[in-house]
Amino acid sequence: MTQLSGKIAIITGAGTGIGKGIARAFAQAGATLVLSSRNRSNLEEMADEARSLGATVEVIPADVTVEDDVIALFAQTLERFGRVDILVNNSGAFDGGPLDELSLETWRKVIDVNLTGPFLCAREAMKIMKAQGGGRILNIGSISAQMPRMDSAPYTSSKHGLVGLTKCIALEGRAHGISAGCLHPGNVLTERRSDSGKASDQEPMMTVDELASIALAMAALPGHATVLEAIALPMEQLYVGRG
Repeated sequence: MTQLSGKIAIITGAGTGIGKGIARAFAQAGATLVLSSRNRSNLEEMADEARSLGATVEVIPADVTVEDDVIALFAQTLERFGRVDILVNNSGAFDGGPLDELSLETWRKVIDVNLTGPFLCAREAMKIMKAQGGGRILNIGSISAQMPRMDSAPYTSSKHGLVGLTKCIALEGRAHGISAGCLHPGNVLTERRSDSGKASDQEPMMTVDELASIALAMAALPGHATVLEAIALPMEQLYVGRG
């Protein structure tokens, strides 16, 4: 596959789970990859796999909640490759509990990773994409952006906010050839969920690679077309009518 041949793609949270699956799909599609997360060892493992698929890969560890890290991530990418065609905001955190028992620390941790991080990355990507005349930003949301689970106020609020951020990027980027979309996964069988023992992790699941194929389809659209929002979930997951 060569849908992304010649494209430079930054993927955050790329060392595990959904980010790793997207990195694999993009590598198979011919993209040049910049893989980022806080954990270098996970990134290096994914980089080796992507290189075995023929991709050019750069590993740049960064914490998306730290402004200087994000600025450095995009500056180093620009220095190495001269452009950024695709940004996938995938880094995420989940925590919660009964609303009346939530600590401010928990709230801020989830909001910082799931919303402030994508803002910082999108801000730096927009600067580069405006100068080069176009690009695409793909945010990984959640079906919780439409329908929450119990005890998920920080996560649900962050994903609702991500939808708003996506629409702002799309609006402000339109005149500059920059498109934005938000992909909302339902249950995905990641490493974190495979042996957790939680009841919610025994529900129907889709694979990481199945979700990644949708991310690839969104990223590979011609520049004049975009998918603003997409929902992907196991057919048997209780979502329609839940709540």
